[in-house]
Amino acid sequence: MSIAFIDNLDLSFISTVFGSTVPIAPQIVIILAALLSPAIYLLTKKGKAVGLFALLMIVISGLLTGVMISQGENFYGEYAGLFAFDPFSGLMMLLFLAVAFITVLASLNYSEMTKYKGEYYALILGATAGMMFVAGSSNLLTIFVGVEVVSIASYAMVALKKNDPRAAEAGFKYMVIGAISTALTLFGMSMLYGVTGTLAINEIGPVINGLGFTMPVVIGLVTIIAGYGFKIAAVPFHMWAPDVYEGAATPVSGFLATGSKKMGFVALFKIFIVLFILASTNLAESMQWTFAVIAAVTMTVGNLVAISQTNIKRMLAYSSIAQAGYILIALAVMSQYAMQGAMFHMFTHVFMKGGAFIIVAALITAGLGERIEDYKGLAKRAPFMAFAMLLFLFSLAGIPPLAGFTSKFVLFSSAIYVDGAVVTDWVWLALVAILNSAISLYYYARVVKAMYIETGESQEKVKVKGVYTFTVLLCVIGVIVLGVYPGPLLDLIGQAAGDLIGKIPL
Repeated sequence: MSIAFIDNLDLSFISTVFGSTVPIAPQIVIILAALLSPAIYLLTKKGKAVGLFALLMIVISGLLTGVMISQGENFYGEYAGLFAFDPFSGLMMLLFLAVAFITVLASLNYSEMTKYKGEYYALILGATAGMMFVAGSSNLLTIFVGVEVVSIASYAMVALKKNDPRAAEAGFKYMVIGAISTALTLFGMSMLYGVTGTLAINEIGPVINGLGFTMPVVIGLVTIIAGYGFKIAAVPFHMWAPDVYEGAATPVSGFLATGSKKMGFVALFKIFIVLFILASTNLAESMQWTFAVIAAVTMTVGNLVAISQTNIKRMLAYSSIAQAGYILIALAVMSQYAMQGAMFHMFTHVFMKGGAFIIVAALITAGLGERIEDYKGLAKRAPFMAFAMLLFLFSLAGIPPLAGFTSKFVLFSSAIYVDGAVVTDWVWLALVAILNSAISLYYYARVVKAMYIETGESQEKVKVKGVYTFTVLLCVIGVIVLGVYPGPLLDLIGQAAGDLIGKIPL
């Protein structure tokens, strides 16, 4: 899809500036921003200056990515045989840049990070660059390196509140479990390399197709699923998420929930779509059922455990686990429509869950606690924040006409309509997802009840800083617009999903 006024511009300067590195030009902009952020803080001694610089560079990278997507074939291509820029990678880069923009904007006045602004923004930008490299990777090695860049930066961000014991504990747990995840992933990739003799993703499928259902292949796939299962917090690899989300600074929790987990899904999509389309029938069906069972268990455990939570950050963490279960439906069905639904839900989740975490951060900065009971009477004390939280929670529950309903409708229906026809293989999975979505409404409604019906000890107005109000407003607009008018983004995502599936050689 092209934009008329962009088509009339002379964009040759992009190729002149970046040369052969054009396919990774957006990442280069973010890397430069990450390298310069500590220096800017040393020169200015103002964390807000670093944050504004980070926002500017994120916007520049986003505009560059948008222009490259709009120009289509003029900028599609590979770099060093390791990275590629195409509709899928371009859209995922925009997703990760949106996450980074919201996180940085919400962090400008976050009191818990005032001492470490230079390092903090550098880590966010470095992690964002890693996620963008994963989106553009066409090789198992580059996926692994990109994921590890994000992981290392995330460990540091979680533990950056140096005087907070909860943050230190969360960072240590995250690092230990992340190390196990890394070991499993690397072992799985080495098994596939030993069997196929290649790390190029589009070359692995044809080799496995000839080998069939062999033990080395199975071990490799299972360990990769386990390794990236930790990254997306799928059951039974989810135990780190509640403690880490609770202990980390709230903007960091939102970044992990909306960005880092999506990176894990992108890696899984890039690896396993090849196997589903090219591998032997028996192997493909077995892997589909594996993902279907993991999806059903993940969404069920996430929702059921969330019911008993009294800390809102832990509740949102278990909610994120359940959302991961919904997105895993795409890896069970593995059709273009399912991919479209999963990618669209990933976009809507950025605004729904990101907005909820920003509200939590704003209220912590204003002096409120993290317990759900601390939100009693919030509708009178901070009307806009209470209304926005209501919208985000109801959208997460799938209430129309909000974005969560639209994305869940597309995603859940993909388990029933496969390639334009009604099939019965995955109807049970759609029913489990619908039932779990109904269950989630119960614990979301608890927060709404506390805000609108119950009365708290204090009736004093909560003073929320303007930057939080503006960021939450952006997320509210995203939730409403993507729910009422999803067509343009769905069309772009449909094209990207079709390109990802269609370009794989048969």
